[in-house]
Amino acid sequence: MTVKLLLDENLSEHLLGSIGEMFPGSAHARKAGGSGLSDRSLWDAAGAGGYVLTTRDEDFVGLSVLRKAPPKVIWLNVGNARNAVIAALLQSHGPDIENFAAHDDYTFLAIGFYTAKSSR
Repeated sequence: MTVKLLLDENLSEHLLGSIGEMFPGSAHARKAGGSGLSDRSLWDAAGAGGYVLTTRDEDFVGLSVLRKAPPKVIWLNVGNARNAVIAALLQSHGPDIENFAAHDDYTFLAIGFYTAKSSR
C-alpha cells in the first residue's frame, strides 16, 4: 500500500524531498490548494486526494474523531523541531504509518517526543 501524505502549511515543503521515496505522491498544502486554506478546505482536499493529512495542529485530531476518515490524520507532537528531525521521525515510523493507513477504523496517529516524568 502506498501512503501519500499531505503536509499542512505549518510543516515545510522541504520535507517532501526527504520523505518522497518512502511516501511517493506526497504533497504540501500550498501545492494542493494554495496558501491560507481554512482547516475545512485542507480537510476536504486531503480526503478528495486520498492523502493522510500530516500536521502539528491538534485541532485536526478532534476533526478526525468527530468526522471520521477520510482523511486520516497524523498529528506530529514535535514542537519546533527541525525538518531533518521531523523527516527522520516520519521515516522511522514508516511501518506504523502504513499499518495505520491500512486500518479503516483508525482515524488519527500521534507521533512525537514523549518523556516519562519521574515522581522523584
